[in-house]
Amino acid sequence: MPTTLESEEHKVLRAAVAALGKRHGRTYDREALWSEAAKLGYLGVNLPEAYGGGGGGIAELSIVLEELGAAGCPLLMMVVSPAICGTVIARFGTDAQKQHWLPGLADGTRTMAFGITEPDAGSNSHRITTTARRDPDTGDWLLTGRKVFISGVDIADATLIVGRTADARTGHLKPCLFIVPRDAEGFTRRQIDMELNAAEKQFELTLDDIRLPADALVGDEDAGLLQLFAGLNPERIMTAAFAIGMGRHALARAVEYARDRTVWKAPIGAHQAIAHPLAQAHIDLELARLMMQKAAHLYDAGDDVGAGEAANMAKYAAGEACVKAVDQAVHTLGGNGLTREFGLASLITAARVSRIAPVSREMILNYVSHQTLGLPKSY
Repeated sequence: MPTTLESEEHKVLRAAVAALGKRHGRTYDREALWSEAAKLGYLGVNLPEAYGGGGGGIAELSIVLEELGAAGCPLLMMVVSPAICGTVIARFGTDAQKQHWLPGLADGTRTMAFGITEPDAGSNSHRITTTARRDPDTGDWLLTGRKVFISGVDIADATLIVGRTADARTGHLKPCLFIVPRDAEGFTRRQIDMELNAAEKQFELTLDDIRLPADALVGDEDAGLLQLFAGLNPERIMTAAFAIGMGRHALARAVEYARDRTVWKAPIGAHQAIAHPLAQAHIDLELARLMMQKAAHLYDAGDDVGAGEAANMAKYAAGEACVKAVDQAVHTLGGNGLTREFGLASLITAARVSRIAPVSREMILNYVSHQTLGLPKSY
């Protein structure tokens, strides 16, 4: 378990979740783990107490995901359901939306997916073409568009869809968030055939003039990017937690192997060619955690601008540290690193996700160069 500057409450939470993860291990059953984590209050630790949550924040939720990942049993839908959707509804939803969704998201009986990425609008959210228009006769919303690489739609009760509506004053399109039930007419999904080995499946969605009631809109129609980034910043922080946990899991397996594996007189971990890269991987993961903790602190304190910068940096650092830790772990085990027995080979692909999603490392470098350093844009 890592050395941290955390409060005693955070240390207790980390130890308890680590114990839960150890009980389930890397051969875990997703539904069983989800159910037990929910009963223990871990899934809704960031949601308001008034709606059955723990009253904490993204800092606490990131601890839960990191420790489960370190035990080899991460729950990807934690990034989506309580972190993104739960946070957005808690901050901007109506009283009715909060009453309807938050208790279920907190106790794990309900889940939500999140749909933003489109076939022709990956990192460029300004090119989102999913649009919503009002029915002048009923006041309903009509939602049309496509989404791609949306996680867990088949197990989610609804999907929080990022669409765009026309500004009545300027005519420009602005982002808005809509809750789309899984069984909504005109809402279809197609599973994407992925080589990624994960419990949660990926889907392409088609929204064909889905009719939604007026109260399907989350938050203010004119809030735009404020509400969107209220969900995207926790997503980046939680992705960092996911990556750090995965990296820690791979590193622990490699260290255990390096301590015991003996080819000559001493275990291979005594050789600096093996030991130093593992030490470097540990350092990189610890540094990434510090940035993740900073991002979570800023977000929970209500500093959305500061959290945006830190969340991007944390996601970048964690993704890089994860990929390097997994690669070094596999290399340490040699041929054993590619066997099913040790469970590291599947992480080679999974680790790349933390570099790619939900935003690529190149776009994060763009963000830092433009927003932090004040350099001009090339696009």
